[in-house]
Amino acid sequence: MDNKWYKDICVYQIWPRSFCDGNGDGIGDLEGVYSKLDYIKDLGVDCIWFSPLYPSPNADFGYDIADYKNIHPEYGDLELFKKVLDGAHERGIKVIMDLVVNHTSDECDWFQKSRRRIEPYTDYYIWRKGRDGGKKPPNNWLSMFEGGAWEYDEVRGEYYLHVFAKKQPDLNHDNPKVREEVKEIMKFWLDMGVDGFREDVITFISKKEGLPNGFPIPSACGMEHYINGPHIHEYLKEYREVAKQYDCFCVGEAPMMTPETALKYITEGENQELDLMFHFQHMEADCIMMDFIHVPFSLIRMKKAFTRWQNMLKGKAWNTLYIENHDHPRIISRYGSEAYRTESGKMLAAMYMLQQGTPFIYQGQEIGMTNISLPDLDMYEDVFVKNNYNVFKKIFGKKRCEHLARISTRDNARTPVQWTGGENAGFTTGKPWFYINPNYKEVNAEKEMSDPHSLLNFYKKLIRFRKENEIVLKGDYKEYYENSKNLYVYERTYNNQRMLVICSFTEKGVAFEAPKGYDLSKGVKVLGNYESEHICGNGFKTRPYEMRVYMF
Repeated sequence: MDNKWYKDICVYQIWPRSFCDGNGDGIGDLEGVYSKLDYIKDLGVDCIWFSPLYPSPNADFGYDIADYKNIHPEYGDLELFKKVLDGAHERGIKVIMDLVVNHTSDECDWFQKSRRRIEPYTDYYIWRKGRDGGKKPPNNWLSMFEGGAWEYDEVRGEYYLHVFAKKQPDLNHDNPKVREEVKEIMKFWLDMGVDGFREDVITFISKKEGLPNGFPIPSACGMEHYINGPHIHEYLKEYREVAKQYDCFCVGEAPMMTPETALKYITEGENQELDLMFHFQHMEADCIMMDFIHVPFSLIRMKKAFTRWQNMLKGKAWNTLYIENHDHPRIISRYGSEAYRTESGKMLAAMYMLQQGTPFIYQGQEIGMTNISLPDLDMYEDVFVKNNYNVFKKIFGKKRCEHLARISTRDNARTPVQWTGGENAGFTTGKPWFYINPNYKEVNAEKEMSDPHSLLNFYKKLIRFRKENEIVLKGDYKEYYENSKNLYVYERTYNNQRMLVICSFTEKGVAFEAPKGYDLSKGVKVLGNYESEHICGNGFKTRPYEMRVYMF
């Protein structure tokens, strides 16, 4: 095992707009983050990942960047960011930034000059003349956020490509000047002292030459021509050269990623382009391709995804472990149970964090925050779910799509963090920018801190356990009972030590029998979500969402 520091850490993601408001304007900010650094340190994590802090018109809440070398005034300024960065480092916490370079905002100075053909920005974006005398878009591609993937610009007299929202024009990475800009952005933040980057939809940056028509499927037509495109590895190797000059790490985000393809990016060695890869396969256990099109939750499908990544990356590359982030609904509402919030929350935490890899925790996950349900779809902000609603209501009908929108919207994960049971959940002294979940009086950090058996205190215990037991970091992985629809059981083995992880995904009692070669009476229960322990023979009947971890 090498000594790459990112393998030993636990990362905490902050979506700044909803984390904590320090100045009372209703919007989370860096002053609010600074006030919670001790909370983050006490949780036991070693690194903060900031979702975009840059100036942005917020068409996609920060993922449409207008200025890559500054801080959005709503969040503070560069001086305040440096204060937070230094405060984190003083507490032994590293900091990584979101690097969003597949696209910019249309309000970015580069785009404004490109549309006016001002050099050297003329070809910073992907511009094309229309078909049929300019009346039709250059091809049939659809955007993931807003209808067609091409928008006509009156100033330039051409169409520009936007794989996401209209206000998110795609950069032209085939232009060497664009790649130099990306490297300068990386150097700017690394020179300031940040410790790495999470690279947003980074596998989209290379488009197929000629931009041919795509296979006509809703919301994703054309993606086969820009996912893992023709020059992607060439360009990422360029960006990797910058990372090599600093003791930093880079984690990529890649929709439609498989472990086989991921190994082309993250296999350790001279040709490694990224250190870690965010994928979505285990988050597709209740949906098809994207969160919007829901199907009944399949534990077998989820287990298969986790196990394939564990097995295929073993000895070759390092896993990224997560169950929540800003792009997904809350996991307790999704794979667990709001009725058994604490029990299922603990089970889900142990389930993913005891696998091999670097775990990521999303703000509010550690206190068991759940989805919100608003009465009117117009109350939601999420451009992604609005687009899907408009696309699929013609297929599934309005009523069905309203239900799908509520359970799949990214806004479920973007409600303000519930710090206390007081006014506005302790998030702000002003009017919150978005609705606070009505359950904040029962679900909040203050209440969780005071209860020794809370989910928050379990996360602290679990993080400590990971750090104190090499078997979690270095052990081999093996799944048992792969065909069980209710139980996820796996072992970790290292240096003649064995750890057995047992997770029930149902409130119903399930008969569990220890796998061959295990004697529960000789094991030590080191983690669990129920205080008492019952064993009958060499097994037990599970309680709702029960989780047990034994060491042998």
